[in-house]
Parts: sequence; C-alpha cells; structure tokens
Amino acid sequence: MDATGLLPFSFLLLLAGHRAFVASDAGGFSVEFIHRDSPRSPFHNPALSPHGRMLAAARRSLRGDPSRGAPPAPSPAADVVGAGGVESKIISRSFEYLMAVNVGTPPTQILAIADTGSDLVWVNCRTNTSSAAAGGVVFRPSSSSTYDVVGCETEACQNLNRASCDADSNCRYQYSYGDGSRTTGVLSTETFVFSGDDKRQVSVPHVDFGCSTYMAGTFRADGLVGLGAGGLSLVSQLGSATSFGRRFSYCLMPAYAANSSSTLNFGSNAVVSEPGAATTPLVSGEVDSYYTVALESVSVAGAGDIAAAGSTQESSSSSSTSSIVVDSGTTLTFLDPSLLQPVVKQLEERINLTQTQSPEKLLELCYDVSGTTSREDWGIPDVTLRFGGGGEVTLRPENTFVLVQESTLCLALVSVSEAQPVSILGNVAQQNFHVGYDLDARTVTFALADCTRSSASS
Repeated sequence: MDATGLLPFSFLLLLAGHRAFVASDAGGFSVEFIHRDSPRSPFHNPALSPHGRMLAAARRSLRGDPSRGAPPAPSPAADVVGAGGVESKIISRSFEYLMAVNVGTPPTQILAIADTGSDLVWVNCRTNTSSAAAGGVVFRPSSSSTYDVVGCETEACQNLNRASCDADSNCRYQYSYGDGSRTTGVLSTETFVFSGDDKRQVSVPHVDFGCSTYMAGTFRADGLVGLGAGGLSLVSQLGSATSFGRRFSYCLMPAYAANSSSTLNFGSNAVVSEPGAATTPLVSGEVDSYYTVALESVSVAGAGDIAAAGSTQESSSSSSTSSIVVDSGTTLTFLDPSLLQPVVKQLEERINLTQTQSPEKLLELCYDVSGTTSREDWGIPDVTLRFGGGGEVTLRPENTFVLVQESTLCLALVSVSEAQPVSILGNVAQQNFHVGYDLDARTVTFALADCTRSSASS
C-alpha cells in the first residue's frame, strides 16, 4: 500500500501490547513479525484450515480482478496520484504480517499496519467517533509530552503529494491507497519506542507521522507504518535520526508455519551475509515508494532462459527494461503473460501429476495430489529468476506452489491484469529467504535461509 496507491496493506504493526521482542545491539535491532493468520493475531480465524487460510490469502492478492472471481476495488487506479503528482499504476492487496512498537510519552499501545509499499506513518487520532479498527485504540496527542505538530513549510510536508495549510499553518494531508482507502489528518512528530521482553528499548524521537482524524475504506487497524523507499518512511527516518542507516530486512516463515514468527531487522541486523547471497540494484519504478528491480529472465529446471518482456539476452552485459516490485505484503507473484505462459508450459511438461481445477477459478495451474505421500512425490522443478546486475534467485517448490485445498496444489504465479497491472514478487516466493533492502546502496539482496532457525535465534 503506498502513499501514492501501490500497495494497500502489507504488514500489521502491533504498536505494543502483544507478545513481542526486540533484539538490539549498538548498530541495529530486530522485532518479531507475526503472520495475520497466526493464533496470536487478532485477525486469526480458527475456523479456517491451513489450506483455507492460503486460499483466503490468494483472494486478498487478487482483490479487484473480477475475471478471477475477486471483488472489485472500491476505486479505480486513475484516482491514485503518484510520486510526482501524476497518475501511476497500483498494486492492490492486503496486509499479511504483524510487528510491535510503542508511540508517545507515556507510550500508547496501538495496532497498526506496516507496509513496504508506502511511506507515511500514521495513527488513529479520531476521538469524536467510535473506532472501527481492530484494536479500537485512539492516540490522544494531549496525553503525550513529546507530541508536536509539523508546519506546512517544512520539508516533511513538502514530501506529501496532497498537503495543505490550515489556519494555524499546520500541515494537513490526504493520503490515498490502491484499493481506494484513504486517510486525512495533521502531520505531526512523536517518539517511537521499540521494546521487548528483554527490557531493552530503542527510542527514536521526532518521527514524522500523521495524526489521522478521518479514515475510509478497508482499514482494519489503528494506524499504518510505511516502510517504503520514500523520504517519509520509517526506514528513511531511522537512517536520518540514528546510526542504523536506511536499511532493513526480513526472513519470512513458510506459510505452513503460521504458529511461528518471522523477524524484521533494522541497521546492522539487516545485513544479509549468508553464503550465496544475490544482490540486485534498485531501479526507477512507477512510484518512488516501491522497491523495484529489473527482471531479465526466468528458467525452469535449469533449462534455457525465458527472456522477460523488453529485455535482451545477446550478451552477459545485456540490459533489461522489465521491472518487478519486491513486496512482502502480496501473497502471490504477478508476472507479465509473455513471461508467465512459457513458464507454465515448461512446468506442465515436467510435472507428472493430474491437473485439476482451481477453487473458485482463482489460479491458473493446479494439480490433484491426493495419491501422493510427501512433497518430494510431486516432482516440482526449481524456477530461477535472473535479476539485473547478475543476481540469481532459485525458487524451490514451496516458493512456487501452494496447497489451497487438502489435495489441490496450485501455482502461486499469476498474470498481471488491467486490475493488477504491476509485476510483483510476492511473499510465497520470498519464504525462507533473508531479504535485505539498502536504500543507501540502492540494492535488494536475497539469500537462502532457514527462517525458522533465524527467528528462534533472534
């Protein structure tokens, strides 16, 4: 969800109150990421089976595409204004993870969304009506000794696409998201404190955030923390206010491990140093907030490369004009049909299972696995992505196929569409990878990892 409307919800930020931890050293800290379907999440639905949860996640990824049976988005992409004040393509999808922090002095415990596709940090300050948010918490500026407002002539206010001055020269904003949700309020500053069970705390004063007095759309939390690439994001503000630098990383647990937690890291904790790490540069995308990289080709089972649209494969120094957004809040991976269809064809040629129809006709390629006893019996080949700068990431079967019913295995790669026009590397593809974002170096790095072990060690 982004300030300009790319990604509606990627993570929930549990601004304290729930079981959380922070591992910290002199140059960084790590917080717990809780999947929205975890029993510890307020959004957990105990009536859903693991397969039902995956099917629900697929629906959320495909929100706004009637051709796949998903409900239409509340507003069209044309209503979304991009980084330069121009219309831009969007990604519309829901949040998937939770984390923890405190806001204000004394701290208020707030449930909020955290989003890798947007920049603005905001919390619910709507005191004149009952909150429809999940946690029902309202931040009251008058109760905090560290709260202040931001003037309309400041750089922070200028970083907002839609901002204006009120009668007291305070910065008022209107912020819109890709699914039609929006929020308005007063740009402010406050102290954010990340704290954990070990009693250590990381306090960041003077964080620019929105004190929101109006929210409309699909918001089901008490705020949002933008982790995007723009100047107002928490990542950029941590880089300016601390020695952590403008970098963060995460290691996402597999979907079947919903009872466990992933980790979100900042500063030195975010360095991706595992063997075989692949680094690719960030490139200009539709919106500055998005983490966009060049995708040059894809190969199945080590066979010949399938060139991405717009790329050339004439030499080792070939360039690519294709791009893909790396997003942890979208479950599925979206690819251009010119790239996806050859991949599907090669998978069909190599997988010796009986094809079946997808539940609700949501997904393109599905197999009946009722006669198999283990994942090894499925015979799913690896899929390798080749990014700009020479970085390669090999997706294993669990990164490309998901169980959406007890005996129905479906490809978690889908085509971009008019409703969802942006290519995305989703979170299923990123599971059990340590993924690091470095805005100072302008890179994204991927390394194969056991996220169950790394989470436990944190």
